[in-house]
Amino acid sequence: MRFLNRGLISMQYNQMSGELRMRMISWNINGIRAVHKKGFKKWFKSEAPDILCLQETKAEEREVPKDLKRIYGYRCYFSSPVDKKGYSGVALFTKKEPAKIENGIGVERFDKEGRIQIAYYDDFVLFNIYFPNGKSSKERLTYKLDFCASFLEFVRGMKDRGKNVIICGDVNTAHKEIDLARPVENRKISGFLPVERAWIDELLAVGFIDAFRVFDQSPGQYTWWDLKTKARERNVGWRIDYFLISEGLLGRLESAFILKDVKGSDHCPVGMSLKEEV
Repeated sequence: MRFLNRGLISMQYNQMSGELRMRMISWNINGIRAVHKKGFKKWFKSEAPDILCLQETKAEEREVPKDLKRIYGYRCYFSSPVDKKGYSGVALFTKKEPAKIENGIGVERFDKEGRIQIAYYDDFVLFNIYFPNGKSSKERLTYKLDFCASFLEFVRGMKDRGKNVIICGDVNTAHKEIDLARPVENRKISGFLPVERAWIDELLAVGFIDAFRVFDQSPGQYTWWDLKTKARERNVGWRIDYFLISEGLLGRLESAFILKDVKGSDHCPVGMSLKEEV
């Protein structure tokens, strides 16, 4: 399996407007060692985003292929679970060094799973998050809902303090019927339960914006497909990967996109571009 280069939005300088912009990509790669074998590094260097956020790396930092930690022009940061090998994990590759990186929101039962990175930049705070999946059991669904509630409280407090906030990652929830191919069949399945969808409603209500839907309201725009049923070939998917921005960043939002042709995982990358603050 090979990666396809979607170079349509790869320039960091907008020739139309003459403005600089910051291009960000987020991707659940379903294993950094596995995706490395499928041409990930070549794809990464070709896309050359200013910031790349990865979820479900399934590796401790010492297990990450060495050449991925030495990509010219990037600093990289990793977070992995405390007591579960080959599980969860997030990573950040960035051209601009953050002022500070934190792993977690200060709640041990959530932080220990290695799902959260917070990068503090001069003009915004970036959350790279792999939200829990609630499908396996009632206990994991409860864990997911508790995680979401704690995260909302944390991020709302940061926004209330006047911070510009960007949330990206695998949210493991489709928001509206337009965001999955078969909403009726999945209305009682975790990932599309009313209580999960209501959490996204609440997040938007406190002042966050779904960046992709600012530009594209069309159906059939998905970011995850079940590999076992070859759902990607039929585009029977879910849009569960997001960039969500606080309302103060809306004026700088230049584009948001789904790189649906990039292979290598059961998810595809999503991204957005922000005009640089003058």
